[in-house]
Amino acid sequence: MELNSRKMKKSKPISEIMTKKVITLSTKDNLETAEYLFKKNKIRHIPVVKNNKIIGMLSYTDLLRISFADAVYDDEETIDTVVYNMFTIEQVMVKNITSVNSKATVKEVAEILTSKEFHALPVVDNNKLVGIVTTTDLIKYMLEQL
Repeated sequence: MELNSRKMKKSKPISEIMTKKVITLSTKDNLETAEYLFKKNKIRHIPVVKNNKIIGMLSYTDLLRISFADAVYDDEETIDTVVYNMFTIEQVMVKNITSVNSKATVKEVAEILTSKEFHALPVVDNNKLVGIVTTTDLIKYMLEQL
């Protein structure tokens, strides 16, 4: 009986643990806006959408890579806008993204995140962004099972 309940937990659809209210950016936004959203919402990944379709993913790490100021002055609230004005979201975001649909299982998503070394996956149904699942979401779910 215990084995059966474990199997059921692995096959739980990701839609039950994903973040449904996704904060997004568009290519019209700038990197200052992105930094503000990362810090205000305490998140590390933001999908970039165009006409409700996901076209890329921006991570806080992507911003840190281009920002010399933040690497040196980690405690500053904002990064020098001059650095941000040198790049667009489209230049910095990851374009070749992997996504899953909301019926994907927790196990499938965990396998993708570990094999690809990603930290977040957009959840897409019928070409529409419906959520995002992160390694933090998976860890929280695993902790609930213990």
